[in-house]
Amino acid sequence: MLLHGWTCDSNDWIGQLPLFEGKYRVVAPDLRGHGRSQVMPSGAYAPADYAADIEALISTSYPGEKFVIAGHSMGGQIAARLAARRPDLVSAVVSVDGALGFGPDAAGFFAKVTDDLSAGDPGTVVPALFQAVYDPATDPAFKRWHARRVQGMPAHVVRESFGPLFFGADQIGTGRNSAEFCRQLAMPVYHLCRDPAQAGRMRPWFTHPKSKVDVWSDAGHWIMQDRRDDVNAAITAWIDAL
Repeated sequence: MLLHGWTCDSNDWIGQLPLFEGKYRVVAPDLRGHGRSQVMPSGAYAPADYAADIEALISTSYPGEKFVIAGHSMGGQIAARLAARRPDLVSAVVSVDGALGFGPDAAGFFAKVTDDLSAGDPGTVVPALFQAVYDPATDPAFKRWHARRVQGMPAHVVRESFGPLFFGADQIGTGRNSAEFCRQLAMPVYHLCRDPAQAGRMRPWFTHPKSKVDVWSDAGHWIMQDRRDDVNAAITAWIDAL
């Protein structure tokens, strides 16, 4: 199961689908308020809401089955939350630059983004934010796609989905909360990230012997788009070795 990130949709995995569908059965949903899924009213966009949707999807459409869940960005955190809540549904987690493991120093940056989203137009704020997380080699077509997609989303979805990833009593994106949460995951976890400091911090958190954390250079936040073939090979090799 492939979970996209904040302000994205299932098409973010278009570079993975041809290969993955040739090897596995693949489910790639659009999260609530994103893509072609239902737009819920304000107050329905906490990480737990997203995780509950995926739990219901698996329980009702694939009863008795377990999934390897791969998530990008926000989707990585949702995958991990579901794995902790319902380990009977999740056999392994792949987190592609997932919203986990940020140091306490990142809280100030995330707070500014949250404030900017509240005060400004998400269609302007988010593309400006994304410029800071691209690699110099990121295809300009991807940048334009990401920006136009945000500009077509309801503002309340964009605003309300971001802050709870990193703030509140049950946040697991930063600091000690993230460490304590990740340590409880009993299944294999493969975390791909761009920050060596984050990778070094997170490696001791995952206790399963088949878990690993890799640093990916020459890529922006959408690692699976910037380095499609390398990511495809790495993820499928890891899954096949489980």
